[in-house]
Amino acid sequence: MNAEALARVRALTERRLDADEWRAALAVPIAAQEMEENRALVRWFRRRYPTPLERLAYVRRAYRRWTANAPRQ
Repeated sequence: MNAEALARVRALTERRLDADEWRAALAVPIAAQEMEENRALVRWFRRRYPTPLERLAYVRRAYRRWTANAPRQ
C-alpha cells in the first residue's frame, strides 16, 4: 500500500464520530446475507479452535504477526 492510500485509510479508521453519526451507524440493520456470512465464520473459527485456550493462543500469534508487519508511523 502506498503512503497516500495508507494515509487515507488511517484517516478513515481513526476519525471520531459524534453521537448522531454513531446512532445513525447503529441504526442500519445488518443484511441477512452478511449476518449468515458472519455466523459461518464464527462456526468455522470455533471448529478450528474449539477451546478458549486455543482461541487465545491463535489471537496472540495473529497479533504478533499483525504488529510485526504494521507500517511504522
